[in-house]
Amino acid sequence: MTQPPTKYSVELPDTRKSGQTGIYRNALNPDNLTVTIRKEVTTLYENFQYSLNISKDRNCIGYRSYNKSTGQYGSYLWQSYKQIAERIDNFGSGLLYLNENTDKNLKNKKNPKNFKDKQWTVGIYANNRPEWFITDQANCAYNLITVALYDTLGPETVEYVINHAEIPIVVTGANRIPGLIQLAPKVPNLKVIISMDELEDDSPVPFGSTTTGKVLKAWAEDKGIVLLSFSEVEKLGKQYPQKHNPPSPKDLSCICYTSGTTGVPKGVMLTHRNFVAAISSTCQLWDGNQDDVLISYLPLAHIFGRILESMAISFGCSIGYYHGDVLTLIDDVAELRPTLFPSVPRLLTRIHAKLQQATVNAPGIKGALSRRAVAAKLERLETGQGYTHPLWDRIIFNKIKQILGGRVRVMITGSAPLDPEVLQFLRIAFSTEIVEGYGQTEGVATATVGLRGENKAGHVGGPHLCCEMKLVDVPEMNYLSTDKPYPRGELCYRGPHCFIGYYKDEEKTKEAIDSEGWVHTGDIAYVDERGAWTIVDRKKNIFKLSQGEYVAPEKIENVYLNSPLIVQIYVHGDSLRNYLVAVVVPDPETFVPWANVLVKKNVSLGDEKGMESLINDPEVRKEFLKEMDKVGQNAKLRGFEFVKAIHLTNVPFSVENNLLTPTLKLKRHEARQTFHKVTDKLYSEIESSVKAKL
Repeated sequence: MTQPPTKYSVELPDTRKSGQTGIYRNALNPDNLTVTIRKEVTTLYENFQYSLNISKDRNCIGYRSYNKSTGQYGSYLWQSYKQIAERIDNFGSGLLYLNENTDKNLKNKKNPKNFKDKQWTVGIYANNRPEWFITDQANCAYNLITVALYDTLGPETVEYVINHAEIPIVVTGANRIPGLIQLAPKVPNLKVIISMDELEDDSPVPFGSTTTGKVLKAWAEDKGIVLLSFSEVEKLGKQYPQKHNPPSPKDLSCICYTSGTTGVPKGVMLTHRNFVAAISSTCQLWDGNQDDVLISYLPLAHIFGRILESMAISFGCSIGYYHGDVLTLIDDVAELRPTLFPSVPRLLTRIHAKLQQATVNAPGIKGALSRRAVAAKLERLETGQGYTHPLWDRIIFNKIKQILGGRVRVMITGSAPLDPEVLQFLRIAFSTEIVEGYGQTEGVATATVGLRGENKAGHVGGPHLCCEMKLVDVPEMNYLSTDKPYPRGELCYRGPHCFIGYYKDEEKTKEAIDSEGWVHTGDIAYVDERGAWTIVDRKKNIFKLSQGEYVAPEKIENVYLNSPLIVQIYVHGDSLRNYLVAVVVPDPETFVPWANVLVKKNVSLGDEKGMESLINDPEVRKEFLKEMDKVGQNAKLRGFEFVKAIHLTNVPFSVENNLLTPTLKLKRHEARQTFHKVTDKLYSEIESSVKAKL
């Protein structure tokens, strides 16, 4: 049994300055910042070559076979590191050929000249799949720059990124091709679209008609774009092979566009050195091996998904891709049986709610037995005896573990805060290590991480071995480095993993990185006696209520999202009022049965009219707010942070209705505009109620 960590980070002596803490580093090695742990690995290209050497004939990439006639997904099909390396060579050579020859006749062109030394960009616009990995690794082998286009991006943002990054080639799924062709007149740099799916349908074609692929190719040609399938590019590369053009550590690996809640996306420039530092520091803290299997479903267009795959490759282990539908992810997990399972709080919170319904909230003997089992395991966990139990695991929890395939040894979560109760419950339910970390795109998703054996929740661990951190005073929010019992302030970090700036945006770069190289995160944190860090607030998106209190709506929203009844929420405040209101999207799976019992109805899931009747029922709304009050009380919200009135809606916030960014963060400005009539009405209701009481 691994003992809980006693120390996460230490403050370096004589580093304190006025208005900030001293500099903190990982307690395991405070004297140095990790750049790489293998002298032969200084780039992502060398990272793959290292693993190719140690795992040549072992499984590298797996995907589920699909039967067109039955519409069913079968078992995983695997390709070895050696096979994937050959595909990388062929596809990368094909990319170079196309970039040299897109304005000429491809069929008649002889072997091209040596490719240019200058780096250029390749766009990837798709869900996670083997072709994503191959394209990215081909870019590394030939010193090209990956630019990921989020699969949920709207046409305006796609247009902006293609133009801003000057992308000549986009690799995408067939479902995205029509939209890209339509954009052709607005994206003059785009010359080639490569389809990850085959363009020629092998089913019989009626006489006189043509295949979808032929139609798309003709349409693309009419717009001045070359359209090819992935396999066609691989064949082209095999015909015209090119030697690798290995990058240097300082070369750009990718430009990762972050979708802010306002304004145009910012292109975060990340070098190979940034990635290797992040990978290496993770490998030092968390051992992996060639037998590990990673389930890849967190979007590779986001830095969290990308660094996880890079880390998996550094161990020489296997990556299995989900088949593209998060709603049926558990089916993929059961088939793959991964050992490494990354996740995000949104998914883990839903899993927690379902497990609680099936265990501690179950009726009769099952519920009573489950409550005893959970209490016993939580007591063992919190006293440092681990997450297993000799009796209750055999009776209950070994079955729960099989939901994730039965082999998961490490789960990692990030991107947003996870409720401590949810984290502790899942640790004992799945009988496995669950690690919470913190990071940003600007730091390759690498700033802090928990350690093996952790038995406490509510923090995000300590600095990675490549990272040093400090807190800077935010006096307008009363967060000070002199606060007791723990120093508080804006979290800043620095190290070889930090980005070099925003692409074509010096002004934003200077705002984010100060003259000493510190990245200012905008997140408020404190550091405790173990050197463990906790994120408590957000510097941006704050407003002041009429009584002068500052409110951070994101923090309050994250509290209320711990309710199993809520799937989305927008908290609204007005500087002319002294209280908050909210627009709430209930989770149908939990809300409908709860509301049915409350108002003695029998609405079924999927019944939209019935759902409307429930959310519009005054009694339901009143009791729903009471449930929210309970959540707020448990989280110790301050009085002015409690929501005083709510509007329930069954229309989810989405990218399509412009309420979410492509990374699924709330667009606060748009939400304020969209719901202004609703929030005005809520304020009127409260004021009318107050007057009536007077």
